[in-house]
Amino acid sequence: MELLGHFTVLLGFFFLMEGVAWFTHKYIMHGFGWILHKSHHEPRKGAFELNDLYGFIFAIPSVWLIVAGSAEMDWRFFAGLGIALYGLAYFLVHDVFVHQRVKWLKRTQVPYFRAMRKTHHLHHSVHTKEHAQAFGFLFVLPKFYRRYSRG
Repeated sequence: MELLGHFTVLLGFFFLMEGVAWFTHKYIMHGFGWILHKSHHEPRKGAFELNDLYGFIFAIPSVWLIVAGSAEMDWRFFAGLGIALYGLAYFLVHDVFVHQRVKWLKRTQVPYFRAMRKTHHLHHSVHTKEHAQAFGFLFVLPKFYRRYSRG
């Protein structure tokens, strides 16, 4: 039963992070945090951009929870692991798949992935902090799925 509880915490924090990421993206990155995020809406010069610092910022609570919970292997460890796994998924989907920072998975016939990529490109069609839409990362809203899932 304890294993099920830990797995539930891990998954709960993984899915919670999509909401945290959406909120942070909409209200912080496209708000007072635009100073870092702006680099992500401009053509990249080099391998890195200021926006990459957000990955380190998001890693802080993950590392803290993993370290704090590691002695007891309590819920904090699994919460931190859930956040870390979300970070890995974010990197693979956002940086590798959508933005092709690593040239993998250039073409996909999977409707969900096609919708994910096109929805994020819709977000990047706005180059200012105002008027952007589609702030999520891993979950495509049904209205965007219907619009972009077809080839």
